[in-house]
Amino acid sequence: MPAMFHPLSLFVGWRYVRARSHKFFVSFITWTSLAGVCVGVAALIVILSVMNGFESDLRSRLLALDADARVVTRDPGQRSGSASPAQWRAAEKAIRATAGVTGVAPYAQLQALAVRTPQMLPVLLRGIDPKLEPSVSGLAGALKAGRLSDLAPGSDRVIIGEVIAEELGLEPGSRMTLLIPAVTAGGLPVPQLRRFRVAGVFSVGLADSDATLVFANIHDVRALLPPGGLDQGLHVRYRNPLDAPRISARLRARLPKRFRVIDWTQDNAAYFRAIRIEKTMMSMILLLIVAVAAFNIVAMLVMVVNDKRTDIAILRTFGASPRRVLGIFLTQGLTIGWLGVALGVALGLTLAWHVDPVAAFLQSTFGFQIFNAHVYYITAIPSVVKWSNVVTIGAAALLLTAAATVYPAVRAARTSPAEALRYE
Repeated sequence: MPAMFHPLSLFVGWRYVRARSHKFFVSFITWTSLAGVCVGVAALIVILSVMNGFESDLRSRLLALDADARVVTRDPGQRSGSASPAQWRAAEKAIRATAGVTGVAPYAQLQALAVRTPQMLPVLLRGIDPKLEPSVSGLAGALKAGRLSDLAPGSDRVIIGEVIAEELGLEPGSRMTLLIPAVTAGGLPVPQLRRFRVAGVFSVGLADSDATLVFANIHDVRALLPPGGLDQGLHVRYRNPLDAPRISARLRARLPKRFRVIDWTQDNAAYFRAIRIEKTMMSMILLLIVAVAAFNIVAMLVMVVNDKRTDIAILRTFGASPRRVLGIFLTQGLTIGWLGVALGVALGLTLAWHVDPVAAFLQSTFGFQIFNAHVYYITAIPSVVKWSNVVTIGAAALLLTAAATVYPAVRAARTSPAEALRYE
């Protein structure tokens, strides 16, 4: 045990923590400091847990209809369909043999305009294999009406997003016209119209999907345009989506150079970069609460040192070294700061694990609704506690409170006994 944390220093320091000061202001600042540290740590844990929950919810919604990765060709001037069928079959075989891959399915897609007078909506018509699609996406589980098996080859049937159905007034059995852009060999635009029957409706609670995606059989989509006019490739599902960068690197090493592997972390980089920036800024802002509480600890200890100058001088005359005096006030400051951190961690974890009941209580008490179901897709507050965040927050708060005790403790250790007892 370091000399400054001698049993005498610990005993006196804890006595100072438990003792009631005759000066109200000192006691008030002491409890305010402890409460400030507690509230700051709890707020950080709750906010980061909720943001982790939103990030996880967003990731699950983004990957509900999109695979973890897609394989396309590298030709910069041509579409993905430029690869031969034999090359695609060889690539699919190599992908299936890669560790961590659980599903592979082909796709073909093109931009189109959904028309139902007087409404028009830009959509992405994606051709899929109904038998293989469940192995790479959650489309089957997102269906509110219809079945994937309804997308038979040559049936000209489609499954549309819920927002598209509402905007165009469509339901299963309705007819929908798609305006498909095309160009001649000479570069002249020759758009074509194609009528489809709505076979089903899906919803994943994400506007980017529900308002833009239209699914059809891959053979029907390939029949609309020549291979060079389609965006074609393979969708790949991984055992663990969070391992996407590592498994994608493994795929790139196995596939010929003409193929590119693009995983979901690249396609949705802007979403998650924005979340990371927001989490970082929120952490810095909320950490200021702990910093303010730490400054309160400095002010409190300085006043205690001034109040205890006579006691310090007496201890020094009885043989207590400056290190022992330093340990007394370090013990007092660290006890207050670390008690606040411990209470803050306990409070933060309790709130983070029960954020929905707390939100329901606040809504019923104050008569407001946090997420209106008519406005937001998310009606509950998700929360995911990550222990790495809890440890980082606790460690940062402990360091801040420990640093706050150094100056007052050093000032106490430098107190001159003769100077302090001159007028006693």
